Amino acid sequence: MSDEPESPGGRSADGVTARGAALAREKLAQAKADAARRGRLPRREPRRRGAARRDAGDPQLFGRAIRELLADRGWEQPVAVGGVFGRWREIVGPDLAAHTKPESFTEGEVVVTADSTAWATQVRLLASTLVRRLNEELGDGTVRRVTVRGPQYGPRPAGGLRVTGSRGPGDTYG
Repeated sequence: MSDEPESPGGRSADGVTARGAALAREKLAQAKADAARRGRLPRREPRRRGAARRDAGDPQLFGRAIRELLADRGWEQPVAVGGVFGRWREIVGPDLAAHTKPESFTEGEVVVTADSTAWATQVRLLASTLVRRLNEELGDGTVRRVTVRGPQYGPRPAGGLRVTGSRGPGDTYG
């Protein structure tokens, strides 16, 4: 008698495991032999990711397709700048974002509009920090300068009421 525990079918557990492994090896050898007869042997090395060429009509991952489109059209930098402008609040913080707005990016210059002269002065003082932070997002050397514009309409001029336009006909005053 054996010291091994018996399974419900009267076979030992180790014997079943050994037979299962032998059966798996046998089936694998049979599948390889069938593949060899058909002329399709399994690959010995794994495929390299970049090695396989794809045809133009083959489906591809959406993210890869977008990256290729942006690269082909030369839109990487404008898209990155648009992303930074869209995340302005996250990049500069809620306090600064509540009073400023990025307007444009041209040849390394970001134009920022502030809603008051006080906030425009604050952004001018923070310009070097802002350039560094924007370059962290866009890539080193992308932003070289921040130009700050104050509010659209300046302070109201002091004094009496003012009327713009022509003075009127000259024969009015007698």
